[in-house]
Amino acid sequence: MHASEFNVEKFVDIIEKENGTISEVYFVACGGSLVDLYSSCYFINRESSTMTAEWITSKEFVLTPPKKLGKHSVVIICSHGGNTKETVEAAELGVKEGAFVITYTHTPGSACDSEKFHAIVYDWEPETLQKDRPLGLNYSIINELIHRQEPEYKLYEGMKDGITKCDAIIRNATKKFQNKAWNFAEHYYNAPFLYIMASGSAYAQAYGFAICSLQEMQWMDCCYLDSAEYFHGPFEVTDKDHIYILLKSVGKTRMIDERAEVFLNKYAEKYEIIDAADCGMDAIDDSCVDYFNAPLFYEMSVLYRTAIQNKSGHPLDMRQYMGVVEY
Repeated sequence: MHASEFNVEKFVDIIEKENGTISEVYFVACGGSLVDLYSSCYFINRESSTMTAEWITSKEFVLTPPKKLGKHSVVIICSHGGNTKETVEAAELGVKEGAFVITYTHTPGSACDSEKFHAIVYDWEPETLQKDRPLGLNYSIINELIHRQEPEYKLYEGMKDGITKCDAIIRNATKKFQNKAWNFAEHYYNAPFLYIMASGSAYAQAYGFAICSLQEMQWMDCCYLDSAEYFHGPFEVTDKDHIYILLKSVGKTRMIDERAEVFLNKYAEKYEIIDAADCGMDAIDDSCVDYFNAPLFYEMSVLYRTAIQNKSGHPLDMRQYMGVVEY
């Protein structure tokens, strides 16, 4: 099925018919595809009273499968290219154990686009709406599942509204931050090391910014941190020379990022604050705004990595190992 044909009510009807009440959801992928799944895992564990979730890299899922994996599980798989070996193995394991397996891929006809799975093929163009990307599809499915399984659930309409509104918010925010991204790249495109921090449902955006946007795409040395964990070891290297990017969320974990910002203001000199509060996020209901930091910060990472590419001259798609050598 193509994402444009996706109907969440009919899709959840199939889940309920084939697997009944869902008690566990496993989010399984590698690298950048895994980044897309984290905020949905976080969402379930904070908002659902009937389901638990786990976020796990594909090969680890295959080698150490959860004991609870079975008939009342949903396994959500993402592989942009659709043929990542360990991710396909994870999907096949989910089917073998009786789970309801959803596969997202950008590549029609790939191994993940198979009738063995409940496959959804998505577009990945700049104009593709969030509702038609893996993160938005996840939110729609999970929101519907919790709504049906938990009569007391309060976020149903707010989440649907947020999924609709976040595209305009992101478009306006990227325009607003364009010059800021260019200025950052002008000063730090050849930085020897970067630290990227975030909190809450946006934590994986720090992870993705580091391992995908900078390490993979720009061959830059960097590290990702939870903003709270910064104060339990990593802050000891803070000085006037180390460079930081802080993804400052709105919502329940904002105070964690604010604490990090106060420390950076006092002891650091080279740092960039990307503040979701400056991006129009007040249009989304306060009860669920936390979960929309993730798509916003993903697009910010694209904005900044592109600015760095344009300054460094290092193409975003150039690789020395990935898809080039045997590994």
